[in-house]
Amino acid sequence: MPEKAISAKKKGFTMPHTFVILFVIIAIAVALTWIIPSGEYARIEDPVSGSTVVDATSFQYVEDVSVNPLSVPMMIVEAFVDNADLITLILLSGGAIYMLTAAGALQALVAVIVRRFSNRVEVFIPLLMLVFALICTTQGVNTFIGFAPITVMLALSLGLDSIVGVGIILLGGAVGFSTGTLNVSTTLVAQKIAELPNYSGIGYRWVCFAVFYVVTCFWLVRYAKKIQKNPQLSPMYDLDQNSEFKSGSLDDFGHLDTRKALCIVALVVALVIIVYGCIEKGWDFAEQSAVFLVLSVVVGLIAGFDLNKICTEFLKGTKKMLGASFIIMFARAIGSVLSAGMITDTIVHAMAEVLIGLPAALLGVGMLAANTLINVVLTSGSGQAAAVMPIMIPLSDLLGVTRQTCILSFNFGDGFCNYILPTSTALMGILSAGNVPYDRWMRFMWKLFLVWFVVGAVLVVIAQLMNYGPM
Repeated sequence: MPEKAISAKKKGFTMPHTFVILFVIIAIAVALTWIIPSGEYARIEDPVSGSTVVDATSFQYVEDVSVNPLSVPMMIVEAFVDNADLITLILLSGGAIYMLTAAGALQALVAVIVRRFSNRVEVFIPLLMLVFALICTTQGVNTFIGFAPITVMLALSLGLDSIVGVGIILLGGAVGFSTGTLNVSTTLVAQKIAELPNYSGIGYRWVCFAVFYVVTCFWLVRYAKKIQKNPQLSPMYDLDQNSEFKSGSLDDFGHLDTRKALCIVALVVALVIIVYGCIEKGWDFAEQSAVFLVLSVVVGLIAGFDLNKICTEFLKGTKKMLGASFIIMFARAIGSVLSAGMITDTIVHAMAEVLIGLPAALLGVGMLAANTLINVVLTSGSGQAAAVMPIMIPLSDLLGVTRQTCILSFNFGDGFCNYILPTSTALMGILSAGNVPYDRWMRFMWKLFLVWFVVGAVLVVIAQLMNYGPM
């Protein structure tokens, strides 16, 4: 076949825009509400945890509530309103990061790092991933949406690609969050429902953390070295050539003078304040947004900008984050459709019924698979714990699976698939902030997710064989 014909054939298919993909998923969710019967569990207050949980024995089918396709636009708008705090964080963090770029501070810092680590990605990547992994043992990965442009800029400067840049945050954070070592919103909620001591079984969870960290670092470093050797192998190659986060050479990045150094200090102080506030003060998106807003003004003043220029540059940064904001809006609407059709509980109930028929050796793995699938329709960690644990705990008791193993399966299932799901706030927010289309990310990510699932299955089997307890 002539070369031109081959080229024309390759160009025949164009991957749909992320918005198109999300619209298709929304349409599928609407169709499912017409196919899957509506059902619900009764919700009661758990006397141990004080939270609202599902009564595992109360499932019943109810009158079908099929979603009218004409109501979808309103659900999308309501999703925007309901997530206004998150969208505000995305916009304001974009304004702050752009201000640092306009001041030349980030570029100058990147130049310093590149000169030091250009040939040591095997050190650079694991160190940064470890930082995000450790912090995300207590925090959600969406805390770091505003960090994505920084890590992408660093990656591109090292001759890597945008996937490595967002991967440092997403994959490091995935390991920390999904292994559930210190996570309040998942592990602690689940253990309270299971009537287990707070953070019991933490030793084996740290073992799981270490295993997943080593596997994930190896995967990303191997990919990074491949891209550094041959950039055209990157799914992002064409887009990265014109990336706003890329500069032509180190000379274009400038030098780290006093003003730029002070801007970086301001950034570090802001990030430390955010991490401290989230961990110690229970901050949410609103408080983080306020810090980024202040950071924007402070950086502008340090850089010597007048007030008009500060406003202009800040607005440029927020405009660049509008795409990320709309992606979050569409993604959250998917869950709204499933809830409106009252099929989320039906799906959970059906999966619990399937688990009863599994061989004893595969029960833990079955719970892992079930929680992974449930996370497709119920991406909130604490929400999934409240909905699933009251069902899974009695089931694990009945089938001879330890409660700790049951919770470990929940941790892995709830956590790791968040990094392939377009309904995940953390994933779509960070991808959008780093200018990485969802389809390009999935070309890299799908194999790693399968590796994660296999590793998680092995760790769950080991937990069951060693009678992972207490209880």
